[in-house]
Amino acid sequence: MTADAEVKETARVEAFSDGVFSIAITLLVLELRVPSAGDLTSRGLSLGEALLRQWPSFLGYVTSFATILVMWVNHHRLFTLIRRTSSLFLYLNGLLLLAVAFVPFPTAVLAAHLEDAGSRTAAAVYAGTFFAIAIFYNLLWRYASADNRLLGRSIRESDRDRITRRYRIGPTAYLIAFLLAFVSVPASVGLCAALALYFASSGSRHGPEEDARP
Repeated sequence: MTADAEVKETARVEAFSDGVFSIAITLLVLELRVPSAGDLTSRGLSLGEALLRQWPSFLGYVTSFATILVMWVNHHRLFTLIRRTSSLFLYLNGLLLLAVAFVPFPTAVLAAHLEDAGSRTAAAVYAGTFFAIAIFYNLLWRYASADNRLLGRSIRESDRDRITRRYRIGPTAYLIAFLLAFVSVPASVGLCAALALYFASSGSRHGPEEDARP
């Protein structure tokens, strides 16, 4: 298969995936509400006070936006390595996108219940969603990279193995965040935010052939 044919084979997968990522990241902003004049009057709040009380929504928005952005960037870089597709690969990619499209829901749950008795459950659902995404990323990469099944001819074995090792971090780290939710909600949410920063910074230090987000 020629290089042009390989690019064409993966182009539609990338385009469809980009659409799902863009919709998911856009839906996050819908949870940010503009307080109405009537609501401010009935609650005896100024506009500034009402906006400050929405801090859980802003926190969830920033954390989820950053995480989806990092996932999208590294999904794009993944396709600089993956040059072919198969039916199973398409379904695995669809499974990953299923979880990505779900992110606005746990973000809304976390924002709505961060300050009440349901905060631990909300944080667990939030971290659990990212744990599932990390698992799906691993499945996608492991299938594509096994015996260089779907990879381009130029990738080196050392680069492939390095990416595989890096992918192992995600499931373990997000599982810890999930378990932390039942002990300390701030620690769980904070770890999710820290992981987004970690994966963004670790990806920026390497070339495209080495970038991956577990």
